Amino acid sequence: MAASRRIYLLRHGQSTFNAAYALTQADPLLFDARLSDLGQQQVAEVADQIKQLNVELIVTSPLTRCLETAIRLVNGSMPPILIQPLLRERLYCSCDVGRHPDLLAAEFPNIDFGDLDPVWWYVAETDQASFSIEPLEVFEQRVADFYLWLNQRPESSILVVGHADFFKHLIGVKLGNCELQHWTTFTAA
Repeated sequence: MAASRRIYLLRHGQSTFNAAYALTQADPLLFDARLSDLGQQQVAEVADQIKQLNVELIVTSPLTRCLETAIRLVNGSMPPILIQPLLRERLYCSCDVGRHPDLLAAEFPNIDFGDLDPVWWYVAETDQASFSIEPLEVFEQRVADFYLWLNQRPESSILVVGHADFFKHLIGVKLGNCELQHWTTFTAA
């Protein structure tokens, strides 16, 4: 019998990449983009709403804009933050290229990056460009793998901090920056 669980999805706040791309419609080559000033404000505006959810765990992508979003939500009073590389965005632009776990751990010392591979983002062995575009079928399999992983979690209430295209493929809805969605159709075995 399937038990209903409370799964909340939150897209990260506006990133510096999002802001630059909106102006030029060209990749500004901002690798592992951070939150913009507006993105930081968006996170501050949704933080009280998130605290009311009383989630047991925050699961986040290891990309910096999601880490910054999760950390700004926690502010010392929320549940643990768990990194899940399956949750990263489809690598299609420079902002989706990650950083080595040691660099992330130095910047976010209260998060455990111990299980994160040194290169956890998509890299094609034959690609000579500055970054490799992740094939759609590889991305879709990763989204399916994330769903299975999430289904195995013991918590009954989880906040997932992720990305627009990832959520679009997961639930069929492309969330705006700092848009919160209650995933009502999720059930655990």
